[in-house]
Amino acid sequence: MTGVRRVTAADVPALTEVLVRSFDDDPVPRFMFRGDRRRRRGLQRFFTIALRHLYLDHGEVWTSSDRSGVALWAPPTKPPPNWRDLLHLLPLVPHVLTGGRAADSLRLLVAVDEARPRQTHWYLSTLGVDPDRQGEGVGSALLAATLARVDADGLPAYLESSKERNVPFYARHGFEVTGEVHGPGGGPTLWLMWREPRPAP
Repeated sequence: MTGVRRVTAADVPALTEVLVRSFDDDPVPRFMFRGDRRRRRGLQRFFTIALRHLYLDHGEVWTSSDRSGVALWAPPTKPPPNWRDLLHLLPLVPHVLTGGRAADSLRLLVAVDEARPRQTHWYLSTLGVDPDRQGEGVGSALLAATLARVDADGLPAYLESSKERNVPFYARHGFEVTGEVHGPGGGPTLWLMWREPRPAP
């Protein structure tokens, strides 16, 4: 069984690389960042910022004992992004602008944000497992670490899946598709998934 633990600041460099590898074939970054080198640099900057500045202090961030996967959760108590968070994201702007899809990328992000339920919930921002470790139960163990607390709190959980093949995986953990967001300009589709809390056995 895969063991899990909370992420520390010392884990950030290694877990950033795990997420870059995990999301390298993801339709959203492939749409936003044109070119392999630009996409990987953009992903590296984005996940470093997300881990260091957006989730470690106010979120729930878990990794496997061997750092082969990571899950970034926003609890209901996590404050919404503020101007400091936006400043941290500024290094990403050149990567998006040079991709030629800045306007469509922005519209996609706005559409995803507008589709997010306003009801109090836990939000799974990111779940990534190293490609050569996928299918070994790492992702399930990372989900279980927080879903146990989600259920104990009696609250729902929400995520967006940008890969259709991952929808059955999340369904096995109680998530159901409630809608879709279709990216503009031939952009990717995201599946919106909601999970009601499960009663204690």
